[in-house]
Amino acid sequence: MSLRPWRDITRRKSRQIMVGNVPVGGDAPVTVQTMTNTPTDDVKATVDQIRRCEEAGVDIIRVSCPDVESTTALKQIVRASRVPIVADIHFHYKRALEAADAGAACLRINPGNIGSASRVKEVVDAAKSNGCAIRIGVNGGSLERHLLEKYGEPCPDALVESAMDHIKLLQDHDFHEFKVAVKASDLFLAVAAYQQLAEQVDCPLHLGITEAGGFVGGTVKSAIGMGSLLWYGIGDTIRVSLSAEPEEEVRVGFEILKALGIRNRGVRVVSCPSCARQGFDVIRTVQALEERLQHIRTPMSLSVLGCVVNGPGEARETDIGITGGGNGKHMVYLSGVTDHHVQDADMVDHIVKLVEAKAAEIEAADEAMAALVPVAAE
Repeated sequence: MSLRPWRDITRRKSRQIMVGNVPVGGDAPVTVQTMTNTPTDDVKATVDQIRRCEEAGVDIIRVSCPDVESTTALKQIVRASRVPIVADIHFHYKRALEAADAGAACLRINPGNIGSASRVKEVVDAAKSNGCAIRIGVNGGSLERHLLEKYGEPCPDALVESAMDHIKLLQDHDFHEFKVAVKASDLFLAVAAYQQLAEQVDCPLHLGITEAGGFVGGTVKSAIGMGSLLWYGIGDTIRVSLSAEPEEEVRVGFEILKALGIRNRGVRVVSCPSCARQGFDVIRTVQALEERLQHIRTPMSLSVLGCVVNGPGEARETDIGITGGGNGKHMVYLSGVTDHHVQDADMVDHIVKLVEAKAAEIEAADEAMAALVPVAAE
């Protein structure tokens, strides 16, 4: 039994598929996705944006392919990308065929929108031939007319029925390398639909609260909606949909996973909201540290507290901590133990160096442990 059972999350059992070289579902880590917003036929702009997302830690990137110019450019984009590319296809089945041939790792489609049964078969055959997965994307804002007439409005039953219909179209062609999303901008609708679908299928689920809004509002909606599902073990890959740059979606996605202890990447910052007791400008200090520590991928924790009321207690639980003191002189904690003081002017630079050194120490220890594994096995 876990030492802290209230933190335990029992993940829903799903079968695993491959999106390029990235496993999704099963016991694979929950992956973080985003989507480019540059014109896809502008290869340089699109690849530059993909690079920024890769630096933020993205696992999979979706690229819209609305026309033949986009699918023509896709081949160069796939070749340049270090992560698998999902081609976003809405209606024209030929774009799906072209994207599969161009090297897309996954096709995002609604099989029911592709057209006739013969066209669906062509898309499935192209996916099989090129080793593509398929993501079925059901959206509360674009439900089929007959389902809206049947249910009167988008509702969980309607989203799930749409998903099950699309799943059957793929399974009828003996295709099983798919994941499913039942997104909605109404987080209550999305959560209920995902909960219902999770009980009926064993395929991986792609989570999202679609059209969530701007950076602040969209982050809150996504954290509530996807966070509640992840907390109950539902979800194998996520995309935070924000009216913000794609790399910001990636950072928010990882923060949601870190908060739940599902996946740790980079520095987890514990900081106070600040008050009149603060010994230094907590808000500006945290902003500066978060900006300068984005390159750290090693999981570790940092507490930044303005005074001694909660500072020592929080520092005991983190790898590195700083607590505000008087006369611009602040206490630094290493592995929960008081270690030394630092002055205001040097504080940010000093903490960055400590974090970088700790990350290097952790990485070296991990490498040494990995090197011992074969020896232990012998």
